[in-house]
Amino acid sequence: MLLGLAVEEEDGAALAEVEQALAELAGQVRALELTTALSGEYDKGNAILSINAGAGGTESQDWAQMLLRMYLRWAERKRFRSEVIDMLEGEEAGIKNVTVTLEGTYAYGYLRPEIGVHRLVRISPFDANKRRHTSFASVFVYPEISDDIDVNIDEKDLRIDTYRSGGHGGQHINVTDSAVRITHLPTGIVASCQNERSQHKNKAMAMKVLRARLYEHYKAQRAEELSHLEGTKQAIAWGSQIRSYVLAPYQLVKDHRTGEETGNVTAVLDGEIDRFVESFLFKPPEASTLPATPSAEE
Repeated sequence: MLLGLAVEEEDGAALAEVEQALAELAGQVRALELTTALSGEYDKGNAILSINAGAGGTESQDWAQMLLRMYLRWAERKRFRSEVIDMLEGEEAGIKNVTVTLEGTYAYGYLRPEIGVHRLVRISPFDANKRRHTSFASVFVYPEISDDIDVNIDEKDLRIDTYRSGGHGGQHINVTDSAVRITHLPTGIVASCQNERSQHKNKAMAMKVLRARLYEHYKAQRAEELSHLEGTKQAIAWGSQIRSYVLAPYQLVKDHRTGEETGNVTAVLDGEIDRFVESFLFKPPEASTLPATPSAEE
């Protein structure tokens, strides 16, 4: 009614009011749709993010570090609490792998669409001849599993190693063997933590990560989807990527599952990834199958 009167009387102020009300309504509908899309069993909980560099040495390791920065900046925008609990740095630059915990409502649900191989095309800053290089890194996300969910872990099945925290030195690097690596011998699944000075705290965090990974492993077995989540491993290489980030010869970020794209690569690498996350979440369920877990060895 208000819209009809505004048009009939050519009332600019009333038209602006209607436009604002419609925009607010559209925002509320979008938020409701997003909440509905984030209705998975663990979507509302915390997440454990893992990034692994693909083959290619320094190029891929630098790309893995760029992805880490992207997700940390995204977490800041979402006001999630993030903490790097384990990181293996590259010999020259970048990182080989990293594990990050993210605490906040829907952290896992939002990050779930990011699972897969991410591809970067750019003029290499490490190539004296300024040639174009393609690099790959894989991302996997686990839900944080609460202590009241039973995950059967027999102490006899665990190998616990302690070691000195890595890094480039400085006042926060430990001089004692406080870092902890826990290997679940039956499955070969490994979890480690080195960010705390206390060996006890590092062990507790490593166990939390191990519980999450084992839960996903056993859940896949029960659902007879082990080949999808852990067995059929995609190489971190050409043809298996879920998203490409092109910096040269043109600028474009494109998600190959949804077709969502933007030319503002700088904004995306600065953490503005919601458009890609939401476009994936709003796809029909049959089209939103998560990719296989990428292999860090390949």
